[in-house]
Amino acid sequence: MIETFALLILAHTIADFVLQPHWMATQKAKPFILVLHSLIVLICAQAALGQFTALPLIGLAVAHLVIDGIKVHLLPRTLATFLGDQAAHIATLAALATLYPTLSETGLWASQTWWPGVATFLSGGIITTRAGGFAVSFMMQRFTDADLPPGLSDGGRIIGLLERGMIFVLVVVGQPAGIGFLIAAKSILRFETTAKDQKASEYVIIGTLASFGWAMVAAYATLSLAKTLPTWNPSCRALSYHQRRTSYVRYSRQTGRQHHPRRR
Repeated sequence: MIETFALLILAHTIADFVLQPHWMATQKAKPFILVLHSLIVLICAQAALGQFTALPLIGLAVAHLVIDGIKVHLLPRTLATFLGDQAAHIATLAALATLYPTLSETGLWASQTWWPGVATFLSGGIITTRAGGFAVSFMMQRFTDADLPPGLSDGGRIIGLLERGMIFVLVVVGQPAGIGFLIAAKSILRFETTAKDQKASEYVIIGTLASFGWAMVAAYATLSLAKTLPTWNPSCRALSYHQRRTSYVRYSRQTGRQHHPRRR
């Protein structure tokens, strides 16, 4: 189950934060754009799991369409809406992984035991950097009227991506103490600007804390998920051959497909 969930998370993050450009995100109120985005979700899920005929993935795409439809037509563009939307999608992925736990084990990539682990860190990196950018942006949009010093076009967004990416790497490699050096370096570089302008100082502090906090939570959540994968944590390999075979038989009865698990 956990491998299926990890691969579904990757499919979701790629579809929502990599393959959804700005024009698509802003025009999803149009039925064609919404359906197109849902088809991308379906293709990403099929590719991640190596399942191109599994009907449950069509159900996932439909659920994604419904959730996004409610968001774009009924809810305002706020941080709460963004977080609620993502929580609903993740709950859908968890439900699918619970109901069809062997989707990853019966897919084309079943023999690639390293794939769920790599997918976990890929999705964690995307959530930390790209999704974090949207979350921080929504949080800071209330301060758009503040008279702030001019800067490079798109400079703040790029700085945010880089700092969250560095935090993710530091946490994953087991060097979280390095985050303190990032905070110190950013404080020094921003000192002259923030020392002369209280509004700019508060804006930078709020944005930095939000960005760093998101990155740390996402990075540690990624590690927690990775440690539940059998390929990451050998102690999780408690699923016996008999249990796996029972799971395969259950899946075969549900789908009408025949599968034979290999001994490990």
